Amino acid sequence: MLGIVLSGNEETALRLGAALIVGTILGLNRELHGKPAGLRTHALVALGAAVATIVVLKSPTGFLAAEQNAIGRVVQGILTGIGFLGAGVILRDPAGHVTGLTTAATIWICAVLGIVCGLGYWGLLGITVIMTTLLLLLGRPLERLAERIFHRHASGPPDHSV
Repeated sequence: MLGIVLSGNEETALRLGAALIVGTILGLNRELHGKPAGLRTHALVALGAAVATIVVLKSPTGFLAAEQNAIGRVVQGILTGIGFLGAGVILRDPAGHVTGLTTAATIWICAVLGIVCGLGYWGLLGITVIMTTLLLLLGRPLERLAERIFHRHASGPPDHSV
């Protein structure tokens, strides 16, 4: 990307470090909102996904014909397993309201971003981190605005315009 040549160990450290930083940033958001899965959980999910991805990339057989779909299998396994972790933070309170969906989704995206770091797809990582962070920061205010606009229209006079 910048024309910098890194050794194998330096490249691995960069990928793992990026996963750790991304997971920490997204986990910090959940931590600051008092959610059950916070900084450590998100950082570990991203780091673990990156490690699993790098293990396949650096396997002794590399990308031989027999191993072409190994990355796909690892990605599927990670995302399926993370689904169970995410399900653990989804709760229903006594009033029947479901909570934890955003945290579950954030855990899932941390796993995806860990995979992206493990693969070294830096452009995709940057774009996705920015979009995810903006959504976490602006999502609640946008939801409230939409509720006010649409609730007001729903309770007002019917709209007969075509």
